[in-house]
Amino acid sequence: MKDLLRARGRWLPFLFLLSGLYLESSLPVAAQTPVGLGWAKNNVNGAIFRKNSVVSHQREQYTVYYDSLGYVVLAKRRLPAGPWQVQRTHYQGKVQDAHNVISLMVDGAGYLHLSFDHHGNPLRYCRSVRPGSLELTPLLPMVGRGEQNVTYPEFHRFPSGDLLFLYRDGSSGNGNLVLNRYSPRTQRWTRVHDVLINGEGQRNAYWQACIDPRGAIHVSWVWRESPNVASNHDMAYARSLDGGLTWQKSTGEAYQLPITAATAEYAARIPQNSELINQTSITTDAAGIPYIATYWRPAGTQVPQYHLIYLDGQQWRTAQVGQRTTPFSLSGVGTKKIPISRPQLLVATRQGTTAAYLLFRDVERQDRAAVAQCADLRQNQWTITDLTTTSVGNWEPSYDTEEWRRQGILHLFVQRTGQGDGETLENLPAQPVTILEWQPPTRRGAK
Repeated sequence: MKDLLRARGRWLPFLFLLSGLYLESSLPVAAQTPVGLGWAKNNVNGAIFRKNSVVSHQREQYTVYYDSLGYVVLAKRRLPAGPWQVQRTHYQGKVQDAHNVISLMVDGAGYLHLSFDHHGNPLRYCRSVRPGSLELTPLLPMVGRGEQNVTYPEFHRFPSGDLLFLYRDGSSGNGNLVLNRYSPRTQRWTRVHDVLINGEGQRNAYWQACIDPRGAIHVSWVWRESPNVASNHDMAYARSLDGGLTWQKSTGEAYQLPITAATAEYAARIPQNSELINQTSITTDAAGIPYIATYWRPAGTQVPQYHLIYLDGQQWRTAQVGQRTTPFSLSGVGTKKIPISRPQLLVATRQGTTAAYLLFRDVERQDRAAVAQCADLRQNQWTITDLTTTSVGNWEPSYDTEEWRRQGILHLFVQRTGQGDGETLENLPAQPVTILEWQPPTRRGAK
């Protein structure tokens, strides 16, 4: 078994050249560790905006999901390969709505923090009763105001062990981004901003965020003018070097807060009706250079393509990843049944060369979990490799951000899920939840 685990992630020879943009290669299945059975009639367990679905602290790793009855289930194990300890909590979520994801994080003192079951409703937040425990407190407020209309909660951990919590206050097409910060020392949340990005009652920002190794916060977002997904447009960017108190553009120019559509810096201009998706991913390299992954339909074409948007010196650049051939449209409201997943992005810089790994799922690859890898972004040549041999349905990628930073190993939450258009369900019984482990060849031996 040890030999089998060591063998994960080894590349076989390239099979054939598909285009000037990418090659295709074959890879043995990465190691997958089963946890339990999760609700699968929609993508509430598999949505990309779960921050996080799986997370580690020191040598303990945790994951969380809804079971077939909608109960929140917590699990933990000792890394690298300890058995999972699984515990169903007394909390339930309205799993029929795929927005109502569970977000999980561990603070620097080892306490779990959990937020779940939100789509324009009061905050549902709790934490573990002691470090490392799977027993949860009753529901708790954070700061006690602006917590009645919460959607898209997500946690991020600073290098200090403090936590950042983001959520939307408002509704689709009319909402604002709120930021809170938690101190393990005082065990208290404080409000950083009531309105960081202001839709001015006309639009709202669908963001993605990360904290880089130096503790800077990076946020990018698309604007949406209405509940119709087709009204998504543009990709904006902001960063904070002081824990979220003040914000600046990539040039260092200070923002006057709150940020609006007129004052935002734009990393890419993308018009409405371009099949631009919202809520994807942003990451940085060790130096804090931002990289954003998303997809849209290039002008004059009918097929949405994955793209990277990244800062090269003082200039924003865009690179297409792969060459899809299947058209689709995002027009409409609610959660969509889409033939591709939103992309998750990881990068690594070694000896001056930046490699990128884009995680996705595509009907053109029989809906398997896959990774597109570029060993050197300056060359923009990609190899695409399947990480599973079977379909994952409508799953989207989310992973253990802390273990990636610490070890350079991908721990990916994987579960086959269904998803109907407009919050409808598929008749899919509970499916196995697994944690897939894979180490990119270009990360082996990296420090």
